[in-house]
Amino acid sequence: MDVSQIEDYYQRSLAEVGKVLMGQEDLVEGVLIALFCEGNVLIEGVPGLGKTLLVNALSHVLSSEFRRIQFTPDLMPSDITGHSVYDMHEKSFTFNQGPLFTNLLLADEVNRAPAKTQSALLEAMQEHQVSVDGKTYPLQRPFLTIATQNPLEQEGTYPLPEAQLDRFMFKLMVDYPTQDQENEILKLYAAGKDNRDLSSFGMESVLNTEIILQIQKRATEIIVEPSIIQYITSIVSRTRSWHTIEVGASPRASVNLLIGSRVMAACQGRDFVVPDDVKELALPILRHRIRLHPEAEIEGMNVDDVIREILESVEAPRQ
Repeated sequence: MDVSQIEDYYQRSLAEVGKVLMGQEDLVEGVLIALFCEGNVLIEGVPGLGKTLLVNALSHVLSSEFRRIQFTPDLMPSDITGHSVYDMHEKSFTFNQGPLFTNLLLADEVNRAPAKTQSALLEAMQEHQVSVDGKTYPLQRPFLTIATQNPLEQEGTYPLPEAQLDRFMFKLMVDYPTQDQENEILKLYAAGKDNRDLSSFGMESVLNTEIILQIQKRATEIIVEPSIIQYITSIVSRTRSWHTIEVGASPRASVNLLIGSRVMAACQGRDFVVPDDVKELALPILRHRIRLHPEAEIEGMNVDDVIREILESVEAPRQ
């Protein structure tokens, strides 16, 4: 597959999702990049900004299997992975697959479930397999987990531990739309559109499983110069010694920057990575892997501002 074809699939997918979701271009771009990287995404934002709508729209564009899990405090790990049931007729146990066995998984409000249930996602996200009763069941490819969390509801929530956060390739922040964008949203509803029936938006399928796997394979062939590798490691290593950072990013962050930059380049129609590809993905890849010193947080600093400072301090290679 040529990179020009990848760019075409990428732009068409953006356009189709844009028919439903207004004012969230960065969010849609991030999810598509993660899909082509076969990564996982954590989306954070207040209720009502279209996080669930995005995944529903994406499932229409992908023409792939989609399942949704609403995380609650009483959700059990077997509710996600599946469980074995004894068959009286066959006199043996049969495994009933849980909602993890899909292409596109929406883990809605993932931080409302206890740690034991959250951990049921870890093996699926990292190894793309599920282990139940001593047996391992592979997940079908492509597999993408999109988890959402609400930053406002602290009561009855269980913050994700650092080890689990590190399994997410991206952490994407959802912001409010502008007034003009909100006007366009209301115009859709005034015209009789209903986000519970996405067929009314005239969405078309752009991608399928075979195309996604081809894109993922072609992205591994994108050229990465040694200077770009040095640039990535310089950024990540600086997070470990920056004066306002208590815990820096792990080598997994460097790997994700490399993989993501390759896909970003392909989606722009290039077969080589440039520094701007790395810069554009630095925030979503690093923001959930860095912990600031308490003193810095008291002074009102946030992780995104610190990452921008680091990017400005590292000289980008000249192409």
